[in-house]
Formats: sequence, structure tokens, C-alpha cells
Amino acid sequence: MAGYPAVLLLLFSAACATATPPPPQVATTKPAATTATTPAPKAASTPPAPPGVKTPVPQTPRKDAAPVAARPKPVAPATAPTLDVEALKARLRATKAIGVFTKISLKNKVDDLMQQFTEHYQGKKPPMAELRLSYDLLMMKVLTLLQDSDPPLASAIVSSREAIWTLLANEQSFAALQS
Repeated sequence: MAGYPAVLLLLFSAACATATPPPPQVATTKPAATTATTPAPKAASTPPAPPGVKTPVPQTPRKDAAPVAARPKPVAPATAPTLDVEALKARLRATKAIGVFTKISLKNKVDDLMQQFTEHYQGKKPPMAELRLSYDLLMMKVLTLLQDSDPPLASAIVSSREAIWTLLANEQSFAALQS
């Protein structure tokens, strides 16, 4: 349970680091009322149309007519992007945002997590909740390393995070990943 405060601190600091400051507030004051009135500026008038040319008359809605609702645009069904684990691996290997030794350390942590999943599916100790915590911590570490130097890769990992977890949490899909 000692990891929870660290994770919360990491989440809050990451959220604070990327937040944009609110726009400055400008005080508005009413001008003082004067006793002298100034004439209102005249509205610009359109030049008269040449003879024989009809000008369009703006149409006003009838009072007894029912309001017309705007037609909603058809919405295309949202399709989830396909998960390409191999492409994500290749992008992680190629990124300059993470140093070589850090990549080696991350690779070791991924291997350890995969071993824990293997043990879980063999009926051994680590429960799924513990595996999820380890997975989330590993993802947070990767995202922290990428967020400033390689935002497109960080975004791709964030959008794939739950799909990857679904693969790991299902015994059959996990077995397919291992082969």
C-alpha cells in the first residue's frame, strides 16, 4: 500500500505540469454617466440598387409557424483503433525520448510483469488486482518518460492502454502474445 501515495503524487504532479494557466481576468468598469448626451452614430446604409434590379427582402418567420429544429448531422459509428502491439514496441525502441539504459530497465520490468502474469495463469500467487497495479505503475513510468519528448507516442500508448490490459487480463489472448 506504500505505492498508492507515490502514484497519487505522480498523477497530481503530472496533471499540474501540463495544465494551462487560466486567462487573466480583465476588470470591466462602466464609464461615468455624463449629463450631455452624444448623438448615436448613424448606421451605414447600403447604396441604393440601380433601377430595374430587385434587392432581396429579408424574410421574417411567421409568428404562428412552428419552430424548425436543426437537423442533426449523421454520426459515423465510432470504431476503436486497432491495436498494433508490434508497432508500439518498434516505436518505443526507436524513440529518442528514453535513454538506452532506461529502455533496458523498462524491458526488464516488462519481462517481470509478463512472468507474473504467467504465474497467475498457472494458479500461483499474484492476484489480478496486484497485476493491475503493477501494470498501471509501469504505464505511468513509460508515459512520464515520453510525455515531454515524444507526445505522439505517449498519446498512442494512452489510447492503447486499456486494449493492452484486456489482452493481458484474458488468459487466451495472453497465451497468444507469448507464442
